[in-house]
Amino acid sequence: MSTIIIIILLSLVASLGTGLGGLLAVLRMPGRRFYGFLMGLTGGVMISLSFLELVNKAWELKGFWTATIGFGAGAFFMLAIDMLIPHIRFGETETRDVQTPVIQETSAHSFHGRHRYGKGQPDQISDKRLYKTGLLLALGITIHNLPEGIAVGAGYMHAPQFGILIAMAILLHNIPEGIATALPLYKSGMDKWKAVRIALFSGLVEPVGAIVAAVFLDVFQILVPASLAFAGGVMMFITLDELIPAAREHGHQHSTAVGIIFGALFVFLLSGLLGV
Repeated sequence: MSTIIIIILLSLVASLGTGLGGLLAVLRMPGRRFYGFLMGLTGGVMISLSFLELVNKAWELKGFWTATIGFGAGAFFMLAIDMLIPHIRFGETETRDVQTPVIQETSAHSFHGRHRYGKGQPDQISDKRLYKTGLLLALGITIHNLPEGIAVGAGYMHAPQFGILIAMAILLHNIPEGIATALPLYKSGMDKWKAVRIALFSGLVEPVGAIVAAVFLDVFQILVPASLAFAGGVMMFITLDELIPAAREHGHQHSTAVGIIFGALFVFLLSGLLGV
């Protein structure tokens, strides 16, 4: 099987996390403690993977300048995307042309209650604000999944084990993103399966980024170390700018901290088992 096909399959598996999260949101929304743990677990995985593996490997291969510049480029690239493209993140309203409520507006029901959401009728949108929120969240997640796909492609081009490790980390990362997308859409009155499909499709741009990285780095292999550091910067920005704040806002603080520790332990163990 060719390298490109394997990278596509890996990134596709990672992208399915948004669909899994969307399914969880419409079937049985997790409580605050579990949501906090899940977000913390994701954050711990991303932080540990970024520094322990990606940046460290770039430093080892090409020195501190490559690692430093690549990491900074990845972080500021995500900052530029967040500032230039209107969308909604997990727990905030972007101050652009849109002033819409985000997950805070659904927190009292979604995190404390176990009932089913929505109005029970397909596409009978009763809350246009929540509907708009879900669509903008889907756009934001789609934007983020493109560079995450690049991370999978860059990791695999360095070593297959790296690609697998990154794909598994992003799979976990995408689950709460799928929850955040599907919940407001379903609560607005949209049919639950359509909400799940939108959450799923928001992640399917990831293979595009993976293909771009694989094709580019196949020609310019000298840039693989810099691309690893770049991927580390992308992951770190997303974690610090969105995952951890959202976990503290909507989850449970102790559960989030425990999740971060378990996420780090997961990376340590997986790194040892994969030999990376």
